[in-house]
Amino acid sequence: MFFILSKLLLFLLVPFTWIMGLLVWICFTKSPRLKRRLAILTICIAIVFTNPWLYKKVNLAWQTPKRNLLPLEQYETGILLTGMVQFDKYNEGYFGSTADRFIQTAALYHSGKIKKILVTGGSGSLFRTYLSEAEYLKKAFIANAVPEKDIIIEPLSRNTYENAIFSKKIIDSLQLKPPFLLITSALHMPRSNAVFRKAGIVFVSYPTDYKVIEEDFTFYNTLFPDPILLKNWSVFLKEIIGLMTYKLTGKV
Repeated sequence: MFFILSKLLLFLLVPFTWIMGLLVWICFTKSPRLKRRLAILTICIAIVFTNPWLYKKVNLAWQTPKRNLLPLEQYETGILLTGMVQFDKYNEGYFGSTADRFIQTAALYHSGKIKKILVTGGSGSLFRTYLSEAEYLKKAFIANAVPEKDIIIEPLSRNTYENAIFSKKIIDSLQLKPPFLLITSALHMPRSNAVFRKAGIVFVSYPTDYKVIEEDFTFYNTLFPDPILLKNWSVFLKEIIGLMTYKLTGKV
């Protein structure tokens, strides 16, 4: 039920949805006073959530800082969280915008920083049954010269909480040696840290896929409104609401 609700309510986290809802409300309300107030609220939301400076500051504060491993620092197993592959209606997989998770994991393996890769994640689709993302990534790692014997997959989890719970079962059954290197997007890392810690897994965070980085000031990247942010804010809001929900339900 938790998984279903999280998928169905995801569209509510998009500021563009709020604006469209307010515009519909404005069209149907008959009160001139209420129309003015709703119009002001709509304009305020549009200004706030298209502002690049605010978006970057909030995301930079939430993202886990970059980690540079020491020259002799090594881990037996890296745990890679999925969420980087999209499947079309023919069940053909394509890497998406978070593919840096895969790139960094492959680099960690080939540089000897990790000896094995545990890929955790099935299908996050609510309405269709797609190929497990872990199985797809296993093939991708093999194609990138990672031996099959060094790849462990957990193909059933549907969200971050299940990533941790199911990974713990595999770790215990295979008696994998901690600490582990936990690999996921920088924006996703705070929530991942919380659930993996709650599951009793000893790990070191290795954030990847930085959506926002420190940049030199320009008018365009600081003050010029960017309508794309009306959608991009949903990723950050999903992490905030997700962590709060996990806390309220005792998952962290």
